[in-house]
Order: sequence, then structure tokens, then C-alpha cells
Amino acid sequence: MENLITSNETDEINLLSKKKKIEQSLRTTYRKKIWKNFIKAIKEFDLIEDGDKIAVGVSGGKDSLLLCKLFQELKKDRSKNFELKFISMNPGFEAIDIDKLKENLREMGIDCELFDANVWQIAFKEAPENPCFLCAKMRRGVLYKKVEELGFNKLALGHHFDDIIETTMINIFFAGTVKTMLPKVPSTSGKMDIIRPLAYVKEKDIINFMRYNDIQAMSCGCPIESGKIDSKRKEIKNLLENLEKNNPNIKQSIFNAMKNINLEYVLGHTSGNKLKE
Repeated sequence: MENLITSNETDEINLLSKKKKIEQSLRTTYRKKIWKNFIKAIKEFDLIEDGDKIAVGVSGGKDSLLLCKLFQELKKDRSKNFELKFISMNPGFEAIDIDKLKENLREMGIDCELFDANVWQIAFKEAPENPCFLCAKMRRGVLYKKVEELGFNKLALGHHFDDIIETTMINIFFAGTVKTMLPKVPSTSGKMDIIRPLAYVKEKDIINFMRYNDIQAMSCGCPIESGKIDSKRKEIKNLLENLEKNNPNIKQSIFNAMKNINLEYVLGHTSGNKLKE
């Protein structure tokens, strides 16, 4: 009797094929621009140690989805002995966005725990004119607490090279301080470390990786991020894009500057809570 392949079996075959292509692209097409930079950050900033229990925060966007696949590939290498878990917080997404997230997780072979938190509603109610600060603070607090409750000692986030540059400029332009996102930093509770293994991975390479593998990341859903309300990060991103037209290396220069600060030539600096002139 002739064997017939059902539609469900065809779907599974297609899923496996796409998953394999995604994983192979990290080792081949994007080995230099993504995989090597991922490994470089882990080694240079000592982000992973044997025995670590690492939770990866999955927002559903391109950066966190890539981070999941990188960690899965690293786990295969067995170069480090660590426990891994993917976790995603729903701050108030629309059903269509949650469905898209689940679809991407399935297609990419990512086993992720989802949990709900009513962050957006509270943030927009309490601070309707400028909800971003409160929203970010609440999201961090809820996520950190969840990870700590699960007993993990590190939380990996998908902030990349461009995020670090933009944060640097936001602090200089709007907060009057020179500081940035660190690849490794203790959480506010001190019970775990926050790590950013994409510190050397550029956003344009993440975008190209997603396009190459035909992955449509979930829409953020937030009115600020979607451009309905002005944001300082968008303003800085646009500024940097314009500056790059005349100086293509300007982002790398800013990044290098944050690793090469000469304290003998600054007006003052802080160490902990103490100001040094």
C-alpha cells in the first residue's frame, strides 16, 4: 500500500527544515558577524561560568529570538556546563501578537514559558504622558522577581551593540552623565547577574539574519515603540543614522570610547555614591 503523508506530517517536515536552516545559518552565513561576536562577548566579559542557571528573557522581538537560538547552539557545543531556560513576560500584548510570538517560537524550536503581567495598563494609567520609565522599571521588576523565584542566577537579555551606543548617547544628551549598558551587571536585588551576550552584535546584522531566514518578529504593540508617541531613543537612533552618512565608523568610535575613558581628563567622576573631582 502506498504511504501517504498527511498535512500535519508535511507541516512538521517544513518546521524541521526551517529550524535546521536557521541553525545552519548561524554557523555559516552569519558565523562571522553574529556567532563569533556572541562568543567574543561571552569570553571577554566572562558572561557564563560552569554551573550557571541562565534564564533568557524573550520579548518576542528579533533580538531575543536570535539570542535564544545562539544559546541553543552554544548548549550543543558543551563548552560550558550550564542550565538554560527561556521565559517570556506578557505585559499586555494583543492576542494577535501573542499568537505571532507562539508561532515564531514553534517555527524556531524554542521551548519558552510564558506568563502574564499587567504592566502596560498600570504604566499608562499612572504616567499617561511619559509611561516609558515606569513601564521599563515595572517590567524589570516583574521579570527579575520571576527569574529569582525560579532559582536562576543569571538573566540574559537581548540588548545589542546599537542599544549600548544609543543608551550612551541618551545618558549624555538627556541625563547629563556618562554611562551605558554593561554586558554584565548585578541586578538591583543583588541575587543574580544581568548579562548581555549580544553586546558586539550589530542591529543591522540581526535584521539581515531574520530576513535571510524569513522570520517575521512579533510587533511590539506599544504605541510609543510603534512611533505614535515621540521617544528619546528614536530621536537618538535617527541622529546616529544621519551622523553615519558622513562618518560610517561613528558608532564603533562611541563604543570604543566607553572602553577607553581617561579619568585624568574628565571634570569629575563617581565611584559608587561618591563624587571625585
